[in-house]
Amino acid sequence: MKKHLILGICIAVLIGCATNPITGKQNLNFVSNSELFPTSFQQYNAFISENKVITGTPDAKRVETVGIRIKTAAEKYLTYLGQTQYLKDYRWEYKLVDNKEVNAWCMPGGKIVVYSGILPVTQDEAGLATVMGHEVSHALANHGAQRMSAAQLQQIGGVALDAATSNKSASTRQIFSQAYGVGSEVGVMLPFSRSNESEADKIGLTLMAIAGYNPDDAIAFWSRMSAKSGGAGTPEFMSTHPSDATRIANLKKLIPEAKATALKVGTIR
Repeated sequence: MKKHLILGICIAVLIGCATNPITGKQNLNFVSNSELFPTSFQQYNAFISENKVITGTPDAKRVETVGIRIKTAAEKYLTYLGQTQYLKDYRWEYKLVDNKEVNAWCMPGGKIVVYSGILPVTQDEAGLATVMGHEVSHALANHGAQRMSAAQLQQIGGVALDAATSNKSASTRQIFSQAYGVGSEVGVMLPFSRSNESEADKIGLTLMAIAGYNPDDAIAFWSRMSAKSGGAGTPEFMSTHPSDATRIANLKKLIPEAKATALKVGTIR
């Protein structure tokens, strides 16, 4: 039984690996876009119907303008990479929602929402481009599907562990289960999420540059975010995001590459 479960996990990992065209990396992915997008669009529509969408204001127009430029940059970048069909099932939308939270997100398939609470931090189009480019990059890199796949694998691992310790005492099994829970969450899931964040930062800078914005302005945005948080927050090893200092340092290293790529691809004016 134990051998069969372990073999099953190995097969699942091998079958579930797919190469992402925008990163060129092989990632765990059990969920296809044909499965993911309908659910994503459904959840997006439900959110929009339950929240106040701001329309007809300069801020709403700015969100749409930046969104279209980031979307066009993504199309241009994928064409440059020889992946013209990658975005064929995307259904882009860009909405500003009345919400005081400092937040924004992009659903798989190109559904972007910006909360009004983040606008005092973004301040201008370049700040918005930093945020929207980052969130779109999560979608392009299939991070949502990867996290779902990792969660599924985590569940499979829990079943395998239970079988592997079936001959142990109840107290021993409890210790193993607790160790598995902590080890998988902190050791695997959270670092995986931080890796996603750093990858989205890198792609986002490139999209921002192709869209005609100066990626140097991303440093100013994240510095404002850091100042807003007052340096407080969850320790980095327990967080799904890099610390502000780590993120800013990484961005500074990545900016020259983003600018160089934009020169090759061509910027949007």
